[in-house]
Order: sequence, then C-alpha cells, then structure tokens
Amino acid sequence: MRVYGVTGWKNTGKTGLVERLVTEITARGYSVSTLKHAHHATDVDHPGRDSYRHREAGAQEVIVSSPNRWAVMHELRGEAEPSMMELIAKLAPVDLILVEGYKRETHPKVECFREAAGRPLMALENSTIRAVASDTAHGGLSVPLMQLDDTRGIADFILQEVGL
Repeated sequence: MRVYGVTGWKNTGKTGLVERLVTEITARGYSVSTLKHAHHATDVDHPGRDSYRHREAGAQEVIVSSPNRWAVMHELRGEAEPSMMELIAKLAPVDLILVEGYKRETHPKVECFREAAGRPLMALENSTIRAVASDTAHGGLSVPLMQLDDTRGIADFILQEVGL
C-alpha cells in the first residue's frame, strides 16, 4: 500500500487538509484510509457507553458493530504503543493511506505551515518532507511550496509522488 503523510505543528491545518484530501482523492476513484497519531490520551467512546464499560472492566479488545460500521478498540494496558507500520499492517488494503502526524517517521510528507502558529518550518531540517503547504510565501526552500488551501494541487502532487 502507498503511504503519504501530512505533518506540521499544532494548529497548522493538518486535519482540515487531510479531510479535504480524502474527499478529493476518493472523488477521483481511489480508495483511501487514514491513520492519525495523537500525542495525548484519546478516547473514542465515553463513560456510560457499553463499549467503555467493557474496556473499563478489563477487556483487551472491544469490537463495536452496527449496520453502518464497526470499530475495534485495543487497550495497551502498559504495552508499548505500536509503530506506525504495525498499525498500517492492520488496515485493509487501499490505494493510499494518508497519515496525519508521525513527523519523525521515514515516510514522505507534506508539511502544513501557518505563520500564526509561531513555529519554524520543519522542511528546513527534515528530509522526509517533500513539499510545504503554507498560508505565506517562503524563500530558499528546496521542496515545492503550495498554497495550504490548494487541495487539488496538493492531491495532484501526492498522487504523482506515489505513482497513482
């Protein structure tokens, strides 16, 4: 499976770009899955829900199923967080996996940059970043610079990079 990332500092537009890219790329007839890394405790269900109660009781994995979707929740319970590639291996085959976050992993990425976030460009020191999607102009970049809101252009770039 082809893997491409969207990375950047907090509040730079990563999630919005991934959302728009999924819409754009699936509209072109490709299948897409996503993997998002969170640096904080994340919960997909809430206290009082049956799945939450199962996990709290000690279940290692909980599957929730309905006529519309199913989901697996796996509690680490002290185990190490799986690597990005271990998680990708759990996904069903698709044309493209878009990864949000995982800025230190070796897969190719587009960096989201917003001047208002007040953080430096990662592309200057991270060779896995193949392009920058920004809300401002930048000189001296060794990678392509695109407008952050140019979803079509960014999708074209990623699809060309992965050979689709």
